[in-house]
Amino acid sequence: MKTYRPYTRSRRQMTTIEYKKFITTNEPYKPLTSGFKRDVGRNNYGRVTMRNKGGGQKRLFRDVDFMYDKKGMVARVETVEYDPNRSGFIALIKYQDGERRYILAPKDLAVGASIIVSEKAPLTLGNRLPLSKIPVGTFVYNVEMKAGGGAKIARGAGVFAQVVANDAGYVHIKMPSTEIRKVPETAWASIGSVSNEENRLVVLGKAGRSRWFGIRPRVRGSAQNPVDHPYGGGEGRQGRGLRRAKTRWGKPAGKGQKTRTPKKYSNVFILSRCQVGKQKKVE
Repeated sequence: MKTYRPYTRSRRQMTTIEYKKFITTNEPYKPLTSGFKRDVGRNNYGRVTMRNKGGGQKRLFRDVDFMYDKKGMVARVETVEYDPNRSGFIALIKYQDGERRYILAPKDLAVGASIIVSEKAPLTLGNRLPLSKIPVGTFVYNVEMKAGGGAKIARGAGVFAQVVANDAGYVHIKMPSTEIRKVPETAWASIGSVSNEENRLVVLGKAGRSRWFGIRPRVRGSAQNPVDHPYGGGEGRQGRGLRRAKTRWGKPAGKGQKTRTPKKYSNVFILSRCQVGKQKKVE
């Protein structure tokens, strides 16, 4: 991590990632980029579904391949790059037929390395195989929920899942949240863990830097009026005055309360819920 001399109050705590140690170029591969309109917390009707989002620097979209549909063909890593739209780094790879694609880069992936998507691929960093071919105990990322559905699980910076068992056509995966889940053994996964593990250590240091990322100010519930939040009102500074934590809309929130839909369709695939309140660490 990079720290700064405290020549201003905001600089005293601010930290950034030393990108020069990881990325190899500052310019993206233009044919795989495009402009796009960010959602800024709104759905397809234009209604706000996630508050406190908006503004921020304009971003260039990188077309990252999560399908990995070129199987049995060796690709060589050309560059490792920064992507403003995700927390992990991305890598530009070139296949033997000359096609280039962006992929989510695993930790310690170096320029010149070779990767392959194949059922017979060796268990080396970045290679992609079906879960049935991956031995128990292996760290994986970019895991599919079903065969051919594209990578969905373990895509954030520094995270990984772990193969813990094989049983009756399913592979048991220990998620980054410590939840253990059944995934079809025909689903594919990449070997390794996502790059940029220092992302969780970044301290923004000042409100202005949050605005650069498109994060707008958030008002505490206890500072609002009773009409606006369950915690609102009271003379002077008041606690929430409620036994259990609530959201703005009165739903359970945090503190170990169950927020998952009781009859959700995917409950049958969850073998062990995440350990609430404990340090989330995959062993």
